[in-house]
Amino acid sequence: MAMLAWNVRGLGNKDTVRTLQNINFKYKAEIIFLCETKQKRIYLERIRMKMKLDNAFYVELKGIAGGLALWWSSKVKLSILGEDKNFIDTSISIHGEEDWFGTFIYAPSYMEEKQKFWERLASLRKVTNLKWCIVGDSNIVASPTDKCGGLPFDHNSARWYYDFLDRTCLTEIQCKEGIYTWSNQRSNEAERLDRALSSLEWNCLFPRAIEVIDVAIASDHSPIILLMNGVLKRIMTDFKFESKWLVEEDCSQVVKKEW
Repeated sequence: MAMLAWNVRGLGNKDTVRTLQNINFKYKAEIIFLCETKQKRIYLERIRMKMKLDNAFYVELKGIAGGLALWWSSKVKLSILGEDKNFIDTSISIHGEEDWFGTFIYAPSYMEEKQKFWERLASLRKVTNLKWCIVGDSNIVASPTDKCGGLPFDHNSARWYYDFLDRTCLTEIQCKEGIYTWSNQRSNEAERLDRALSSLEWNCLFPRAIEVIDVAIASDHSPIILLMNGVLKRIMTDFKFESKWLVEEDCSQVVKKEW
């Protein structure tokens, strides 16, 4: 079982859609969360059907910005508990196992909205001893080691984030592959913004769960994958290099990183 979360920065580009399909072929995710889709429901539904996922829930974009999409397979029992432009809150049961809370986030980037977002997120659960997992774009650099280059480390944003962790008793799920999830693509600036959090009770339900960060292609954010059983089955495929990749500004960075 795998969950995939990705800030796609717009899903109107054919290369972005192809990249999403390739990532899902690799991980076989049964739950996919996409933020900043910048597309209407009718367009997103066509992509979902091509990816053969059975169910969907959407938070419509505002003007030409934002937009959230949550897709899941028939093997997953999922109920929507709440939503707004920054999150989708759900109750989930996989393969008939016991229910747990799953919250998929796209945190605001504006400073004046960040504190209110984390306070509202904490208010979703009135008690702490619950099976709860949060995954998505946190838009928070949690520590100086989570960034490379760019502006100085923002202590205020980090404080709001750690206040949230203290109130909810959540911790970050161990990341096995990758460090940074966002890059400027025009310099050496990079940050860890996307992450997965869980409660102790959720960890007891999925003790082998790990987070994996995949390569950033077609977006300045990397997709993050939550592997519930901690195992990634490698699928061997023929690698095909496309010449159009050479015109991408971040091509040389990706090659250097993976080499």
